[in-house]
Amino acid sequence: MRSLIKYLIFITISIGMLGACSTNQAGRSQLTIKSDKALEQQGAQMFAGIRANMPMVQDRATIDYVACVADAIVGVLEGDDAAMYWELAVIDQPVINAFVLPGGKMAVYVGLLPVAVNQHQLAAVLGHEVAHVTLRHTNERASQQAVAGLGVDIAAVIIGGGYANQTSAAQQALGAGATLGILNPFSRGQESEADVIGLHYMAKAGFDPRQSVDLWQNMNEKNETDIPEYMSTHPSGDTRIEQLVAELPKALAYYNEAKAQGREPNCVL
Repeated sequence: MRSLIKYLIFITISIGMLGACSTNQAGRSQLTIKSDKALEQQGAQMFAGIRANMPMVQDRATIDYVACVADAIVGVLEGDDAAMYWELAVIDQPVINAFVLPGGKMAVYVGLLPVAVNQHQLAAVLGHEVAHVTLRHTNERASQQAVAGLGVDIAAVIIGGGYANQTSAAQQALGAGATLGILNPFSRGQESEADVIGLHYMAKAGFDPRQSVDLWQNMNEKNETDIPEYMSTHPSGDTRIEQLVAELPKALAYYNEAKAQGREPNCVL
């Protein structure tokens, strides 16, 4: 029975992967079965809703500061990524966070600024968020969830033996297993990938990549969660720091090249 379940799930996922595999900017093959255009439209709708329903920062100096860093990051993009209509919202809430929506819609909570204490540390955050877009992570995550959900449904019907209660219980158990065993680790992989590509973006834009380590040390001090890393969609702060340190030689080469070309942003608040 277990072999049959594994086989069916494997076939389901294989069909999806054969249907739409692509290679992202990090050189990794990824599953993207969703429509990029549809996701971008959804992102635009959500962004409009955020602007309409959440408090926006009105202070011009704060907006200009965040925009200065964001513009510098976007300025190093190439091809379709550079041609994308990037937008920024600075949300007036004391939340230590930033996020991105499909289609280049960035949002930064003003509560992030006391933790990302200078332009370089803010660039580490925004570089990471921009990388999520250029790496098509939203499409990939949605595609993975769609395929994993189909595999869980097939396996649950088999385990449930045709009985509704048993099938429902099996779906819940398998769903939890898929989250911990497939979706969460995959999401952590995306976060690590965005850290690395984002580090390259900030360095190419003329921001000091070494400040990314200082940023995550600041984040660690603010982090009050005790969720184990295997249950989280993000790597632990210590893990991120280790990965960033390992990538610094390459990032510093980009940074020195940017400085040699006179690319040194002066974003101040």
